[in-house]
Amino acid sequence: MHYNNMIKRGVAAALAAAALAVLPAKAQEGTYPTKPVSIIVPFTAGGTADIFSRMIGAHLHQKWGQPFLTENVPGAGSIIGINRVAKGTPDGTILGLGSTSGLSINPSLYGEKLSYNPQKELVPIAQISMVPNVLVVNPNTVKARSVPELIAFMKANPGKLSYGSAGVGTSQHLAAELFQQMSGTKMEHIPYRGSSAMMNDLLSGKIDLAFDNVPLLLPHAKEGKLVLIAAATAKRPEFDPNLPTIAETLPGFEAVAWHGFFAPTGTPKAVIEKLAAEIVAFQQLPETQKKYRDLGAEPKAVPAAEFATYIASETARWKKVIEAAKITVQAP
Repeated sequence: MHYNNMIKRGVAAALAAAALAVLPAKAQEGTYPTKPVSIIVPFTAGGTADIFSRMIGAHLHQKWGQPFLTENVPGAGSIIGINRVAKGTPDGTILGLGSTSGLSINPSLYGEKLSYNPQKELVPIAQISMVPNVLVVNPNTVKARSVPELIAFMKANPGKLSYGSAGVGTSQHLAAELFQQMSGTKMEHIPYRGSSAMMNDLLSGKIDLAFDNVPLLLPHAKEGKLVLIAAATAKRPEFDPNLPTIAETLPGFEAVAWHGFFAPTGTPKAVIEKLAAEIVAFQQLPETQKKYRDLGAEPKAVPAAEFATYIASETARWKKVIEAAKITVQAP
């Protein structure tokens, strides 16, 4: 009997030791985050990405108790901010909120000159938004009010119209290049250092048209200063189902902006999964979706694996456009 009790005590001790051995991993997995988390936004404060980051950061803070602090690190087409994340400590304390340009355009635009490698140094967490781009014209310089009319004028007057963008290689620039490639037309590109300067010249008539995010355009369109010709989305946009798409004239045309969270490669899988699950759940709340639509954006709730597939497809698509247009840029 005494011998059996000793065996039972020995087994119990072994089981207790085994439980203690796995406890730290389980505890760490279950209690993330244990310290403040930085969300690097590679754009200036006040834009849609900044608003999304602060909104989701506030929710995660409320949910888990630790601060999720947005840090704006703009510059060099979002390269500076994304590089900060790529080279960050992969422990869940640094996250990034990137967009089309930084995650899908820059790799082909800069090639080996790019200071980070999205495929090797970054891991997707979740896509959170799609922001419709719209083809917009100055009504005083462009008389066309539809895509077929615009294409007809451009073919009869090659190179006469000019379009603006927020810089060489930006999503606005590539949307216009895709339009020209698919329609067989030619325009003059006027690059700016950001959308604000471009918008000023579009309003004054110094440039004729642009492809830009709808939140920036709607106030001016409502005042009659600009005319929205067509959406660059695959289907008619939620903000105006009566607005035709460019794809209705040029099948397959799509040039949208999107945003999503990512982290440095090596961030624990459990952390990525926990973040993704909570962000996706938050995105699906009716009040969250209303906030996105009020900003002119369409909410997305795309988890990590599906987001990674989407990034890869976008990267391949824009690579073809960049190569066909022979776009080159200097090292950032």
